[in-house]
Amino acid sequence: STHRSQQSNSRSLYRMKIIMFPFSLFTSSIKISDRIESLRDAESKLLEFAKTRFVPSPHDHHPHSTCSSHHHSFELFDTPIAPPSVVKDKNKNCQVFDDDDDDVEHYSLHGVKVVNQQLLASSDDDVSSSSPAPLVLLHGYANGSLYFYRNLHGLSKFFGQIYALDMLGWGLSSRPRFNLHLQHTHNSNDDAANNNNSSNNDNDKVKSAEQFFVESLESWRRHHNLPKMTLAGHSMGGYLSVAYAEQYPQHVEKLILLSPVGVPQKVQEEDTQRVSSMPFYIRALIHTVRAMFNRGITPGYFLRSLPHSKSRDMVNGYITNRLPAITCEEEQQYLGEYLYQNSMLPGSGEDCLCEILTAGAFARVPLIDRIPEIKSGGSDENNGEEGLEVHFVYGENDWMDYRGGLDVQRLCHEKMQDRRTTTTTTRSAENNQSPPPKVFVHGVRNAGHLLMLENYQEFNAAMAIAAGREEDLPPGMSRSVEFACDEVAAANAEGTTSRSSRGEKVVMSEIDAAKFFRGGRFNRRESQKRKDDDAVIVEEKKE
Repeated sequence: STHRSQQSNSRSLYRMKIIMFPFSLFTSSIKISDRIESLRDAESKLLEFAKTRFVPSPHDHHPHSTCSSHHHSFELFDTPIAPPSVVKDKNKNCQVFDDDDDDVEHYSLHGVKVVNQQLLASSDDDVSSSSPAPLVLLHGYANGSLYFYRNLHGLSKFFGQIYALDMLGWGLSSRPRFNLHLQHTHNSNDDAANNNNSSNNDNDKVKSAEQFFVESLESWRRHHNLPKMTLAGHSMGGYLSVAYAEQYPQHVEKLILLSPVGVPQKVQEEDTQRVSSMPFYIRALIHTVRAMFNRGITPGYFLRSLPHSKSRDMVNGYITNRLPAITCEEEQQYLGEYLYQNSMLPGSGEDCLCEILTAGAFARVPLIDRIPEIKSGGSDENNGEEGLEVHFVYGENDWMDYRGGLDVQRLCHEKMQDRRTTTTTTRSAENNQSPPPKVFVHGVRNAGHLLMLENYQEFNAAMAIAAGREEDLPPGMSRSVEFACDEVAAANAEGTTSRSSRGEKVVMSEIDAAKFFRGGRFNRRESQKRKDDDAVIVEEKKE
C-alpha cells in the first residue's frame, strides 16, 4: 500500500508539472550560467552593503570594546563536502555547475566568512572574555547566506568568526536533484509498525530530507575543523539546526532558533479558526497555495513557470510588502535580484518543503517533542545539571507562533524538575545521562518573520544576549525582550532556578508575551480586539 501511495503521489505531481510545462518555456531562454552570474553580482553587492552600510557607528560600541572595522575580513568561500548518503545517483553532475568528470566525488557549500581578528586576539590574551564558539548562520526556505547582510558586521562585535552558509540545494551551493533514498525509522519486524505504514512512510521521508542537510552541514564542519559551533538558523534553517543538534550535540555550544518553523503540534480547530478569520481574498489564496503544496508544487517551481515579467513582479512585490523597513531603492533592487535569481535556478533543496512540512507550515514531526530530548554535548562543569542552551527569537509581528517557544521551555523545565526529584542511583541507571535543554524566549520589536532585516540592530542585540555577551552591548543600544512561561517565572521568583544568561534582568511573563506579540498582519485585528477587551475589564475593575 505504501508503494501504491508513492506511485499515486508521483503521478499526481507528474500531471501537475505537465500542465504547467508550457508556462515554464518562458524561462528556458535564459542560460543557467547567466543566472549564476546575476546571482553572484547581487551577492557581491549585498556583501558590499554589509561592509560599508551596516557598520556600527562609533557610539554604538561599548566604552571598553576593542572592536574596530579595520580588523574585519570578509571572504566568500566554496567548501567541498561529501555527497549525503541519502542522495540517489550521486555520480550524476550538479544541475547548475558543470563537471567534466561524471564520477562526482564531492559537492560544494558556498558561503561568506567574517573574521574579527582583534576580538580573537583579545580572547586569546584574556581567557575570562573569550569569544563564543564560531557563529554558523543557516538561512530560511528559498533564501541564502546574504539574507544576513545587515547583521554580519554588527554580529562580529560579539563573535570572532561568523560563517553564513548557502545550505545544500540553495544559493550558490551545489544543487543535486532532491531524489532521496528513504531512511527507515522503524523496525520492519515490528507488527505494530507494519500496521501503520502510512505514518512510517511519512517519518522515513522526513528523516531522509533532514539527512540531506544534516550530513552536508556535518561534512562542512569537519572540513573547517570546528569542534564547537554557535548554531543559529532562521525559519526552515532553525528546524534543520534542531535536526543537526539531535545527531551532533557535541558540536553545538548553543542553539539559536530564529522564528523557527515546525515547532508546535497542529491543532486543526485552531488552524481552521485562524484561516476563517482572514479576509476572503486571503482565504482563497491560502486554499490555492495549500492545494498546490499538496501536489508537490513548490513556490520556486511556480515562480519558474511564469513569464519573466510576472515572476519579477511577484518578487519585487514581496520585497516591497514584506520588508517596508528597507526604503533604499538600490538595496531593494539587489535584494530582490538575489531572491529572484536564487529561486529561478533549478530546484533542489526547495523540494524538502512537502517532505518536512504539511500544508499550513506544520511539521510532520514537530520540534516541540524533539527539542526536550536533545542531549548536552558540553563538559560536566555544572555537575551535569545544565543542558544545552536553546534560544528562541521571534519578531513582534511574527506569523510564527511564539507560544511554541514557551511550550518547549515549559516541557524542558518540567523534565528538569522531574530529573531533580530522582535519586542519584536512579539517574545513573538511566540510559540518557544528559539534562534537558535550558530554554529562553526573546522578542524583537518592530519586526516580523524576517526579523534580521526588519530590525537588524535589536536582532543583533538578541544574538549577543543569547551568546552571553550582553555586557558588551553599548548602553544606548535597544535590547530584545525576554519572556518566560508561568512555571519558569515562578521558579525564578522562588530562586529555585537560574534566571538566565542575562543575570538579574527582568523576564516578562506569559501575559506580557500575549500583549507583546501581535502576530502576522492578518492576525493583528484579533490581537487588538483582545487588548481592547482586556482594557475594558481593567476599567470595569477600577469602577
